Amino acid sequence: MLTWPKLRAGDPSLTARRRSLAAKSAIAGARPRLDSVDLLRGLVMALMALDHTRDFFTVSGWNPRDVADPALFLTRWITHFCAPTFMLLAGLAAHLYGARGRSVGEISRFLVTRGFLLILIEFTLVRVGWIFSFGFDQLTAGVIWAIGASMIALAALVYLPRIAIAAAAAGLIAGHNLLDGIRAEDLGSASWIWHFLHQPGLVRLGNGATVFVLYPIIPWIGVMAAGYALGPVMELEAESRHRWLLRLGAAITAAFVLLRATNLYGDPAPWTMQETWFATALSFLNCEKVSAVALVFDDDARASGDAARSLGKCARTVRPMANHFRTRPFLLLRHAHLSYSRPGDCLCPGYVSPLWLRFTG
Repeated sequence: MLTWPKLRAGDPSLTARRRSLAAKSAIAGARPRLDSVDLLRGLVMALMALDHTRDFFTVSGWNPRDVADPALFLTRWITHFCAPTFMLLAGLAAHLYGARGRSVGEISRFLVTRGFLLILIEFTLVRVGWIFSFGFDQLTAGVIWAIGASMIALAALVYLPRIAIAAAAAGLIAGHNLLDGIRAEDLGSASWIWHFLHQPGLVRLGNGATVFVLYPIIPWIGVMAAGYALGPVMELEAESRHRWLLRLGAAITAAFVLLRATNLYGDPAPWTMQETWFATALSFLNCEKVSAVALVFDDDARASGDAARSLGKCARTVRPMANHFRTRPFLLLRHAHLSYSRPGDCLCPGYVSPLWLRFTG
């Protein structure tokens, strides 16, 4: 039977693990890192680029969630792993940042400053990358905004005991759909707050300026907090870590199947029987992404854990790739610019391709 690892400064397993990481770091001349985490983050970035590149080839005509078109459906469905994995790994990274001898106060300050920086980047650099317009009257609060805002929230949560952080994460992930009955339009002048917290929608700022909130933050705070709570598991020796991730993944997978099968809670669109068994299976998997329902996170967290375990086993073979993906902030922000400069731009009326970006960097 597994018990949650409680790693403290004097814990032998923690000490051995950190000594091992420090030794590898000294040899490489860099700070300690987990190759499996870098590889997993790089993998989901590649999947994200796949999804976003498709957007630049058409503005209508394709429905990537049509279960009657399995190939197209799966190219969209596989990208559901991206946002939850980014959030989970951001929380894990915060734990690893503190594991290098930093105080809780230092972790909190780092999260606050990094969070505000990401929000600023979302509304400036990322926006320009998507539509190549320097007008800032129509903004979108997307995944970078959600990561930044969740970091700011985690900056407060890190002062709590880890068990309380894990409980808060579980409550936000599993319970946020209980709030679906509250509608922003019923809150009057406070509706904008609800859009940022729970219900995607348009927030009017005045003088014609708007923000479309694509990623409300309540569930994403839970996902990032879950990553932080998972931190001690990732500091275990490889065999124990793989065993933990495998069993956690199996448990979350079972929870996903049982909850989804009931059609009672989680996703606003129930799965239905289709003409073929394969289309029915796709309908079963066809969960909402942006609303971050509990079902999507259950499935994604299982896959992320399994992937981290598998990548950890093969990290030595693909370590050069891990080194490449350590430039992840640059790649994450740059992918929109690169996708935007593809030949498909000409198929999207109203968009202007920043061709000069092909020749930068």
